[in-house]
Amino acid sequence: MIRTRRYPVRRNEFFQGTLSATDEFETVRIFDTTLRDGEQSPRTSFDYEQKREIAAVLSEMGVHVVEAGFPVNSDAEFEAVSDIAAATDATTCGLARVVDADIEAALDSGVDMVHTFVSTSDVQIEDSMHATREEVVERAVESVQRVRDAGVDVMFSPMDATRTDESFLVEVIEAVDEVGVDWINVPDTCGVATPRRFGDLIEVVREHTDGRVDVHTHDDFGLAAANALAGVEAGAAQMQVSVNGIGERAGNAALEEVVMGAESLYGADTGIDTTRITELSRIVEAASDMPVPANKPVVGRNAFSHESGIHAAGVIENSDTFEPGVMTPEMVGAEREFVMGKHTGTHSVRQRLREDGFDPTDSEVRAVTRRVKDYGADERVTMDDVRRFAEREGVDRPDDERERGATV
Repeated sequence: MIRTRRYPVRRNEFFQGTLSATDEFETVRIFDTTLRDGEQSPRTSFDYEQKREIAAVLSEMGVHVVEAGFPVNSDAEFEAVSDIAAATDATTCGLARVVDADIEAALDSGVDMVHTFVSTSDVQIEDSMHATREEVVERAVESVQRVRDAGVDVMFSPMDATRTDESFLVEVIEAVDEVGVDWINVPDTCGVATPRRFGDLIEVVREHTDGRVDVHTHDDFGLAAANALAGVEAGAAQMQVSVNGIGERAGNAALEEVVMGAESLYGADTGIDTTRITELSRIVEAASDMPVPANKPVVGRNAFSHESGIHAAGVIENSDTFEPGVMTPEMVGAEREFVMGKHTGTHSVRQRLREDGFDPTDSEVRAVTRRVKDYGADERVTMDDVRRFAEREGVDRPDDERERGATV
């Protein structure tokens, strides 16, 4: 069942222009795989408490499905998945290969959904599985049937779908469809899809299944978010994501990017409380020990920061001038920041001085700005530096009692 929004978030009216149409899709479900594919990031491992915390926040935010892990992997993993399944309001999912032991472990863990997968590209069938196409189809059908017989929802993934011969991909999908698969996940396992081609593939898959279609995209060429959204445009009902885009190799489609893309660019309802996105990003950043790049969309520290004089002046007047307009820092639980440095203009300096209790004249603002630019060419400028420059220029400060140490 698709959830309706539980948390009101202000969405600005979309600007007129080449991208003003927002009627491609109205809703989309979010399947989070941070605790499974995200944890498969090289050198990343979540402990029990971290997995529980991340799952709890994801559930509270309204994520539809939380893929809690790979139950057969270890006793500790089984316990974590079981506890998340028992404590989480969201649908919980466990991963399983098309292997009896995997399926049984996933079912025993108490998850609401089992996500079973098998390679379908010839290169993986021959050189990873050392099997045949016929064996792939047989194992896929048996595994899907086993989960169905247990009364649990089943998702099937033809792994490496975007490098799979299309006729064989259709054969596998039709075979699992005959035994009642609930979801077909279309994974771009090696990140080789492009948006238009991926959309075309989703349309083909939809023609050959009565199940709902889900997409899983990797970011090897930086196209994961674009491909995921293209898949939904083509009729997929759900996107698999990970927080901060962590995952195998270059990672997965980032939750923050596809959720805000769907909400702000398409005007669609994801059911997610977007105001907790930055909070969640920081939790996963600390747990994964994978720093979020400053220029990371939505959650990077520069996402709503401005230094350039022209940009800062425009944003001070009206934030829509040099920000998307349809996505504000408040919508994702972040704050706008005006950074002082070599590119800073007088508008930013005047605002920061006034916020700090100074009452500068125009000439004093220009003098302080020159000092900020000169100092910022070699050093990071803090508010303490700005105060020092203002005092050297003799700027009047009626509120002398206010002392702050914040970094600009």
